Amino acid sequence: MLGIGLVNMLVALDQTVVSTALPSIVSELQGFEYYAWIASAYLLASVVTVPVFGRLGDYFGRKRFVIAAVIVFTAASVLCGVATSMPFLAIARGLQGVGGGMMVGTAFASIPDLFPDPRARVRWQVVMAAAYGIGTAAGPSLGGWLSQHFGWRSTFLVNLPVGALALYFIWAHLPAYRRVGGGEVRIDWTGAALVALVLGGLQTFIEAVPKDGLTTGNLVLAALVGLGAIAFLVCERRATHPIVPLDLFRDPQLVTLFTLSLLSGFVMFSLIFFAPLLLQGGFGLSPQEAGLLATPIAACIALGSLINTRIVIHLSKPTLILSIGFALLVAASVGIALATPTTRHLWLELAMGAVGIGLGFILNNLNVFGQEIAGRERFGITTALLQSTRMVGGMLGTSVVATIVNRRYAAGVADSLRVLGEPVASAWLPKLADPRILIDPALRDALLAELARARLDGPALVEAARQVLVQSIHIGVLLTGVAALAAALMVRRIASITFRRQ
Repeated sequence: MLGIGLVNMLVALDQTVVSTALPSIVSELQGFEYYAWIASAYLLASVVTVPVFGRLGDYFGRKRFVIAAVIVFTAASVLCGVATSMPFLAIARGLQGVGGGMMVGTAFASIPDLFPDPRARVRWQVVMAAAYGIGTAAGPSLGGWLSQHFGWRSTFLVNLPVGALALYFIWAHLPAYRRVGGGEVRIDWTGAALVALVLGGLQTFIEAVPKDGLTTGNLVLAALVGLGAIAFLVCERRATHPIVPLDLFRDPQLVTLFTLSLLSGFVMFSLIFFAPLLLQGGFGLSPQEAGLLATPIAACIALGSLINTRIVIHLSKPTLILSIGFALLVAASVGIALATPTTRHLWLELAMGAVGIGLGFILNNLNVFGQEIAGRERFGITTALLQSTRMVGGMLGTSVVATIVNRRYAAGVADSLRVLGEPVASAWLPKLADPRILIDPALRDALLAELARARLDGPALVEAARQVLVQSIHIGVLLTGVAALAAALMVRRIASITFRRQ
């Protein structure tokens, strides 16, 4: 479990440490056009590999795949650390994503192999939550410190000692459970390729629409994703050993859990991504202050998981804990949406803490409940699908909220500039409509100097842009609250789950 926890920490560290180093990476390697691909390449490769290796682990045992995942991930981290160009780095990040997807698809499903008794499994899930919480909480500050003192390459190389420890514990101690009986397995390679193409195309479409809108190319991509999904369904119906058993989706309880996982990803990633933007860009806080206020999210995920282990196994209806978790996310979303620059920091920290505790009540329980419903033969694919739907929900959430924030912000700034009349308003709109001026002090100071030379009230215009950004993010955060409320109401569709000793 320590080895699996370190695997989880690897994933969490990589998601947070690298993000703080991106500006330094771009300044040294140039190639700003590849900026988005540093994150997208990892996410794309991870999303498409999770369900494939989740199912292969069901068939051939998980230990070999967990070991391979750690080796691939750690080797890719070395390649990222020695990258000499942005395209090279993007390719290495994609390879990292393959390792990360293998980890998520197999390591999480190893837990029910180790602990068939769901009561013990719930207690041990706190190791995963604590590892993820530590990695997420320490990542931003660790990444900034390493970048400042040892250069951006060290943010990738920090994965080496964690990966080496994880590899040792897994190699030495994780039992090599194998599938018992069932005859020869014919791997559904066509289904694996199709699910990878469909998920990859879906992610590309979700990321492209907010930037470019519904262009001809994006509509063609959407049509191809739809055709790929149809081909995938036909393939899985004919396969003797399908990579994604379609009968999983005939169980209404599992379908409800997959939907809840998608909604939890929608809420989680939207709040984690846009809360710091609200604090820095909207409220004018420094990165350090914003980081401290947002820290309770990561810290309270572990705290919520610890509280969960103490109470969920004693509930007559364990699914009640999911309702409580989503209710906390609703309350937190409303609290953040009502926050203003004058709101006391204590209230903001309480809202962030509610996000973390709510997620601590939700994330691990979705896995445990799904595993109980699906049964041992499908631990891997069920756990992998829960992780995949959470990732897809995260992509949808950040994409939808980003579209709302960007469109509303641009429209609000344009309305604020109308008082200046034309052509002055049109001349200054492109610069003021860029939210970076509210976050980057250097950009803001340069713009204020330009506005002063043009005899315009720069501070008033920047303050108006801040207010528009706050209003825009509030709308997006309220949408996450609606998603959390829908999830809380949907929990009632799950029949009561009882933790039987096994």
